[in-house]
Amino acid sequence: MVSIKEGTKAPKFDGIDQNGKEISLDQYKGKKVILYFYPKDNTPGCTAEACNLRDNYNDLLDKGLDVIGVSPDTKVSHTKFINKFDLPFRLISDPDKKILKLYDAWGEKKMYGKTYDGVLRKTFIISEDQTIEKVIEKVKTKDHTNQIFQELNL
Repeated sequence: MVSIKEGTKAPKFDGIDQNGKEISLDQYKGKKVILYFYPKDNTPGCTAEACNLRDNYNDLLDKGLDVIGVSPDTKVSHTKFINKFDLPFRLISDPDKKILKLYDAWGEKKMYGKTYDGVLRKTFIISEDQTIEKVIEKVKTKDHTNQIFQELNL
């Protein structure tokens, strides 16, 4: 799979959010979007990342950025995660890994000497004209918002 580069058109996607509602990139035309991929609801790193985005959500919105999270978890898992941590943004359930693969966020990982396939934690900042403005591959889960602001010089 070809990795997605800055300056290229963002791959179009559609999926289902935590409420069972359809969500697509086309719904965000004219808006800047933070599309972030994370491995699993309610795990330490994923919770830290989601809560950092939550805590800074109004600042993100003030700077014209909306947030969408994607993981292979179910809608039920996403709903519990959102309710437990009071997350204000939408989460896409991608159990078939279609969006994950489309954005090259599914692939080989290594842990404790073992190799396996899993979610590659990545964030894409998609501009108003739906091109990839920035790709963040080394996500700082506890300080992700500041990392995004630094990447965008905000």
